[in-house]
Amino acid sequence: ALVERWTLETHTFHFPCGECTITFEDVSLQLGLPIDGEVVIGPVMSSGWSATCKQLLGKVPNKFRGSRIEMGWLDDNFKNIKAFASDVGKEQFTHAFILRLIGALLMPNKS
Repeated sequence: ALVERWTLETHTFHFPCGECTITFEDVSLQLGLPIDGEVVIGPVMSSGWSATCKQLLGKVPNKFRGSRIEMGWLDDNFKNIKAFASDVGKEQFTHAFILRLIGALLMPNKS
């Protein structure tokens, strides 16, 4: 989906909300992914997706499609943040918000 949105002249992605470019530093800071080290290619298989979800989101979906989380599950479970959420709860809500932002706004193609 992103290939179709790439503008060669400006080296940016063109989205309905405007233009955007993503740097390796953005990926590292926002998603907590390393930008140096071994390259990951192909699908990442893990038997610990439930543990990863529990750690990062505080909740575990009842089913996974491979390593994917359904957007409806994120919408249902992270619609509103509680007024007196703990720091950990705020961090978990933020992780879910970023996943929803990427899945719904930046890459709305459902494929």
